[in-house]
Amino acid sequence: MERGLFITFEGADGCGKTTQLKLLAEYLTEKGYEVVITREPGAKGLGEKIREILLNYEGDVSDRCESFLFLADRAQHIDMIVNPAVCAGKIVLCDRHTDSSVAYQGYGRGLPVERIKMLNELAVNGRHPDLTFVFDIDVETSMSRVGQVKDRMESAGMEFFNRVREGYLEIAKQEPQRVKVLDASKSVDEIHTEVVKLFEELL
Repeated sequence: MERGLFITFEGADGCGKTTQLKLLAEYLTEKGYEVVITREPGAKGLGEKIREILLNYEGDVSDRCESFLFLADRAQHIDMIVNPAVCAGKIVLCDRHTDSSVAYQGYGRGLPVERIKMLNELAVNGRHPDLTFVFDIDVETSMSRVGQVKDRMESAGMEFFNRVREGYLEIAKQEPQRVKVLDASKSVDEIHTEVVKLFEELL
């Protein structure tokens, strides 16, 4: 590929997005594509340090501080990992990206959505996903899949995660060309088949 692709995987914890990312990576590798797997927050390097603060810091973290930490991680991630890989013709598969900030900090925490979008633009500096998968699942199932041991973000509660889910669905309504919603209650194989189909349509 002369120009690579940037594909993001979104949804609540427990929705199966990471499993689907790995399955698509295996499929693409078998097809002969060069694939880079990464994540936000916590891409290799500085991002790992930021992720540790975001998920495990034991003190209070203000909503605005949380948002800026995610944005700092994103700027580093785009500049140091995503852009070089896409420019080299590779396919970047990313576990969470800008839509997570809109859904979690905007719809979930109640920060101004348009302001978060503006700050996202600053962080990504023009690099947007070519395709985004949102794996939609009801909050009860999502939380049951996460289990009893939860990090700081996973412990936010039912009402918060219902708002996050609504946020993702609203994003998909606003950007139907880029954002594709998949029913995460289906089997792993069924969802993978849909993911591959949508990827092939992108090509």
